[in-house]
Amino acid sequence: MASTGKTLGVTAIVIVGLGLIAGGITWAVLATTRSEAPPPEILPLDWWQHCVLYQIYPRSFKDSDGDGIGDLKGIISELEHFVDAGVDAIWMSPIFESPMVDFGYDISNFYRIHHEYGTMEDFMELLTRSHELGIKVLLDFVPNHASNESEYFIKSEAREPGYEDFFIWADGLEDPNNPNNTLPPSNWVSQFGGSAWEWSTKRQQYYLHQFAIQQADFNFRNQAVRDEMFNIMKYWLDRGADGFRVDALPYLIEADPADHGGRYPDDPLSGRVEFEPHQLGYTIPLYTKDLIELYDVVYEWREFVDKYLEENGGDTRVLFSEGYANVTMTMLYYGTGDVGGARGVRGAHFPFNFDFITDLSARSGARDFAYVVLRWLTYMPHGATPNWVFGNHDNNRMPTRFRERMVDGLNSLSMLLPGVTVTYQGEEIGMKDGYVSWEDTVDVEACNRGDENTYHLYSRDPARTPFHWNSSTNAGFSSANRTWLPVADDYQELNLALQKEAERSHYKVYQALTALKKRQKSLSHGEYSIRALSDSTLCLVRYLRTYDTIVLLFNVADNSDTVDLSRVAQLKLPATVYVSSVHSSRREGDTINGENITLSAGEAIVLRSEPVS
Repeated sequence: MASTGKTLGVTAIVIVGLGLIAGGITWAVLATTRSEAPPPEILPLDWWQHCVLYQIYPRSFKDSDGDGIGDLKGIISELEHFVDAGVDAIWMSPIFESPMVDFGYDISNFYRIHHEYGTMEDFMELLTRSHELGIKVLLDFVPNHASNESEYFIKSEAREPGYEDFFIWADGLEDPNNPNNTLPPSNWVSQFGGSAWEWSTKRQQYYLHQFAIQQADFNFRNQAVRDEMFNIMKYWLDRGADGFRVDALPYLIEADPADHGGRYPDDPLSGRVEFEPHQLGYTIPLYTKDLIELYDVVYEWREFVDKYLEENGGDTRVLFSEGYANVTMTMLYYGTGDVGGARGVRGAHFPFNFDFITDLSARSGARDFAYVVLRWLTYMPHGATPNWVFGNHDNNRMPTRFRERMVDGLNSLSMLLPGVTVTYQGEEIGMKDGYVSWEDTVDVEACNRGDENTYHLYSRDPARTPFHWNSSTNAGFSSANRTWLPVADDYQELNLALQKEAERSHYKVYQALTALKKRQKSLSHGEYSIRALSDSTLCLVRYLRTYDTIVLLFNVADNSDTVDLSRVAQLKLPATVYVSSVHSSRREGDTINGENITLSAGEAIVLRSEPVS
């Protein structure tokens, strides 16, 4: 349970803990004498600390010119959607010039807009219009690598002065079986399968690519590379961007050959016999991921954006970092020491929290949910801001990974937990994965790691299919005869227009939740209590003296469950239903009187009750 550290005006109180029950503690109050306490102090929050952040995948959001590919003008045309939905900030997957091998994550020019998405004028219009509507705009910054078609790589491959060491270059090893052949410098395996090293005939050396062959890894031990990253960030901040989501940070720095006898060391073998040497999982990425030096780079970037704010004024420019890592390594992205205090170093404003993606599924129980939430909040540095991510462009969509009946409960959980709510495009209407055949598959990871029979195990395309605007052709996404990815088959039954018209819908639940998040001080400044009331039902309570108490009851199981509300210490009955999942029999304004309540499979209800004393 979080604490505000404020006095409650209690003159005498004796409390004895009686024991642990279902993840919580039962307390007995033996004696109390209380005087009237003043209302709690409400300190202002920065714009990003309690916002709803929406991820746009530009290729799939809205196509304005009929080429089957989403673009900036398409986003501009639908900016009112974010106002209507209650979104505070948007971040777009990369919109920079790219050969599109990895659909924008292989950037060839960090200073230009990719032609399929539009022009710099379009981007400036997007910024202007978004800011007029009160919406912040974040860009996807991809510092780990650049396209092998970039000017950086072309010059480095040619050994032009100043660019010789812009990327990770290494001589090959002698092939004991063929003296005329060389082998890669180490056994490192790419995230997309195969060796992480590629031979350059022109330079007569190998270069490192931790992702696709066309994505060459920058050398962050070279100060010129670090300086160029500052140049890129400044360029876009000068144009009005509000910050960056920073991609693939765990891979930023690799082992230094100077520490290993002048060569790149082999990663240790995992011992997993189901993998072959060219397959991800054959080795343990000891020398290629989560190296401690990478955090210094992140801290330098935070210092840079903080200094930019001091020199230019305006609202805070933010850095949100991506990093799939264990909880200890992930927390280092926040910085060192207390985030809000004078001690330590500041890092990213927050690292994205992927625990709901990596650690939970349809098989998870209420205790699993409570544990995953509390683990993040427990490890997070004092003064830091948490965030909650349920899906993104790299993973199966939320209703596909969990269950369709859980959509409203999952959205409720992300809105009511303290900190930042992150929504991946389509989650507000409960979009599921679309079907993408082998013939239609374009994801480089699926094509590299799979074949016609196994591609679906690796493909990210199903989570990237076009947004469902309405029931018209191509779900209102595009007028093209063929879209870059096929529209999901269920778009005529599941789309935004229908949900706006319906009496009850996922979208209307989402709107109610964003409205509650914005106006309830219990959610922005209050304390929290989260526990499992049973194997199936999760209970989240947000409370703050003199303000309404907000309670989420969420049955995460696929069967009905009855729980005892008398065990929710901060809940005062009767309570009023604020919002409920679309399949619930309960409606807004209903009164909950009894101590026992039965929730159907996947049902979630948000209750409002009197303030705690």
